[in-house]
Amino acid sequence: MPQDADFYLFAIPAVLLIGLAKGGFSGLGALGTPLLAIGIADPVKAAAILLPILIAQDVVAVAAFRRSWDRSVLAAMLPGAVVGIGLGYLLAARISTEAVMAAMGAISILFGAYRLWIERGGRIAASSNSPAWVGSLFGVATGFTSQIAHAGGPPFQMWVMPRRLDRDMFIGTSAIFFAVVNWIKVPAYVALGQFTSENAAATLVLLPFALLASLAGVKLIRHVPGERFYRIVYALMIVAGAKLLLDGLGIG
Repeated sequence: MPQDADFYLFAIPAVLLIGLAKGGFSGLGALGTPLLAIGIADPVKAAAILLPILIAQDVVAVAAFRRSWDRSVLAAMLPGAVVGIGLGYLLAARISTEAVMAAMGAISILFGAYRLWIERGGRIAASSNSPAWVGSLFGVATGFTSQIAHAGGPPFQMWVMPRRLDRDMFIGTSAIFFAVVNWIKVPAYVALGQFTSENAAATLVLLPFALLASLAGVKLIRHVPGERFYRIVYALMIVAGAKLLLDGLGIG
């Protein structure tokens, strides 16, 4: 089991945010990986520790919405996602930890800024009748950002939301898509040598916190004022991304 107090200082808030995201606070989970990466100064290891937790939580989401999903979205985006995951793996395998940290920081800043813009009414989206090959390109972006920082939500939403699926269809398609994406990422992390006994112990320690936070999220989503809460978290994500970016560039 991890003994470093700094690990728990960053890891527990990280998995709590991931759990709350699965419980209904959509988007919060994207702060989890950069937060843990700051705590252990290793973005690839941070993502590897969190991946089994995401997979465990995917089981619940897929079970709940397994009958509501859009086949055409998955057919368009999943091939591109495979390419994006491969590109993310090559980036992590061939460049230094500091460079991966800088990349994660940049993705985190962009994600946080995008979500804050969305909260203010902004929109970036593909055309509602854009062809499948456009969806494949968004799939590449989704796979890449998901592999690096478990932050594939924005590019996925940019292509899927204009298609105006009903609520359950959108949630179910998203749940199944990211469940498949998370399993596709497993061989990449195996190849990066990140499925170690040390990382597995850290995952097991953190998993109960994530599951409890998921249950809490279901309860809290009805009582917590969403607008201000989300803005604070996304602003924190920009701060965390800036920290990772500066550390990765050696000027933090």
